[in-house]
Amino acid sequence: MPTVELTKDNFAETLKDNDFVLIDFWADWCGPCRQFAPVFETSSEKHTDIVHAKVDTEAQRELAFEFKIQSIPTLMIVRERTVIYNEPGALPAEALESLVTQARELDMDEVRQKIDEQGAESQDAQE
Repeated sequence: MPTVELTKDNFAETLKDNDFVLIDFWADWCGPCRQFAPVFETSSEKHTDIVHAKVDTEAQRELAFEFKIQSIPTLMIVRERTVIYNEPGALPAEALESLVTQARELDMDEVRQKIDEQGAESQDAQE
């Protein structure tokens, strides 16, 4: 599946309509972004069941701001509308492949339960 260009207009819909999305936050002037681009593209060709999306941080400043992107490239993985990974840095192909495998293996019910527990603990600490 070819990569999808995300904008503020299609971002929410893309995440709503797809259970597994890899997002590459990038910019044209960024050397590491250009190095990571073919790795990301190869992953999109290999994992056709996963939406591979790109956000041009120069053209989509609102999205970059909303997700607090401070370094690029930043890779974000969203499963079932839950961000499970969000880290800056260009990954080599083997590392990206390992990350995809780990993301596939996650039990999302367990992830949501942990998030709920952390939210409850944080709320208790504030009271």
